[in-house]
Amino acid sequence: MKVAIFEREVFPRDHVGESQLPLIGKLLDELGVWDAVEAAEFPIKIGATYRWGKSNDLWDFHFVPNGDFHDEPRPAKYEGQRTDTALQVDRAVYDKILAEHAESLGCDVRFDCPVRSVERDGDRVTGLILADGTRVEADTYIDASGHSGILRRAMGVEIEEPSKLRNVAFWDYWQNADWAVSVGVGGTRVQVMSVGYGWLWFIPLSPTRTSIGLVCPADYYKQSGRPPEELYREAMEQEPRIRSLVVNATSEGKFSTTKDWSFVAERITGENWYLVGEALGFADPILAAGLTITHASARECAFSIIESRQQPRSLQKDRWLKEQYEQKNRRRLLQHIRFADYWYSANAHFTELKEFTREIARDAGLELDADRAFQWLGTGGFVEEDMGTGGFGTVALVALHQITRRFSENPAKVEIDGSNMYVLRLRGANQVQIASYSKGRVHALPALERDGKLLPLYGMFGYVVEALQQNSQTDKVMHYLFRRLQETGNSFGEAAEIHIFGCLEAMARDGWISCKRSDLLPPAEFEVPENTPAIMANQDPLPG
Repeated sequence: MKVAIFEREVFPRDHVGESQLPLIGKLLDELGVWDAVEAAEFPIKIGATYRWGKSNDLWDFHFVPNGDFHDEPRPAKYEGQRTDTALQVDRAVYDKILAEHAESLGCDVRFDCPVRSVERDGDRVTGLILADGTRVEADTYIDASGHSGILRRAMGVEIEEPSKLRNVAFWDYWQNADWAVSVGVGGTRVQVMSVGYGWLWFIPLSPTRTSIGLVCPADYYKQSGRPPEELYREAMEQEPRIRSLVVNATSEGKFSTTKDWSFVAERITGENWYLVGEALGFADPILAAGLTITHASARECAFSIIESRQQPRSLQKDRWLKEQYEQKNRRRLLQHIRFADYWYSANAHFTELKEFTREIARDAGLELDADRAFQWLGTGGFVEEDMGTGGFGTVALVALHQITRRFSENPAKVEIDGSNMYVLRLRGANQVQIASYSKGRVHALPALERDGKLLPLYGMFGYVVEALQQNSQTDKVMHYLFRRLQETGNSFGEAAEIHIFGCLEAMARDGWISCKRSDLLPPAEFEVPENTPAIMANQDPLPG
């Protein structure tokens, strides 16, 4: 295919949204650009440190078990521990690397080339008019213009704002700030610290450059009557951990502001167009998922376009590909928006915003009751087919339990705890096919659908369904699963038990199994510990 990118800006240029999640490494390797990105020596993100919720204590979210990231030379290949980590990228450098890679593959990349208008005929885009008056025609058009949503607006697509969160973000770049923690060669954690009216991010982008930002509700900013930079500087001074890290740092003087409102487009595909990244929606940055959602949606869009051109071509196949793209990306985004709402509503440190957080909770039907809140989170389902196990918003169910326990004095129960028998409940489900994106193709894989919830019949879920069709007793189910995983070479290593737990818990919460307890069998305990290799109390000494 002949591909062109029309980019309004001139690269390199700074851009907010620097913190990645591990999924991106797989995409960069798949694109063939991993080596070029790794050569830039961005800090390796091994997790994040939080001060959030009802406690002043710090806690860590680890990508590598227990945060045990070991020394190895850089640049490194995409293998071993690097498949579990992410990067914290300076977007001026990172985006330029991606654009140059696209050019090296034959893409026509035009900088300083904004689209002035979009021509349409009904739901079909018929052409683009560039700023210099040039008219461009194509078979397919992709809107990757972020919040601007140039094509989205031109096609009259409305947006939903499912959250009452109306945040603004203020940020600047700093030279020579200390890192809160250094692990191995280039490893570190981002810092997320709540203050009385918002939260601060601290993201090292290079050995000398750091992005530091403040997120707070727009209403708080307006009612304060104070300049954004004054609020920003005050928050940095008030937060002891951030204050200690910038003692010797100097600002680059690039102070910026933006609105940070969560939204999702009501439609994200049309007759010959797609929305990707923040053009299709945006979730509050508290979960650091923006760049990951953007990369994932772009990949799925590209694969869908490629697949639609494979023989035999048909309207039915094209419609299925677009339906799958729509469903997957809307669900992914809405999960993150919902999780962000919960995250804010559970933060007692927003002392200036108690009524605001109560309102979020009330609108969500939470009342901050742990079980109700947990169930509300999973209205769209806990079965996460992208992860191949139980989860929500790219967070595994075990980790989700741990996070919500840190936010609540009365944590939600583990649905399968104490049960020693599981009975499949598949009646009323329809056989469907769901999209799996791999090696440039879109594969139709079997699944069951009921009441808007999906159960994949492949991967770990497929093994679990197979096991439950053989036996309902917990011990025999587990024995069968470990044997089958060993036979097929899909051992999942030490994480096998956590993956199985996630599948069973998700299936129980989504109604695919009934949990029973027989007095003739020993109970199966699935207590979620306070600390696990993924989430634990922070042990870092404060710098200085």
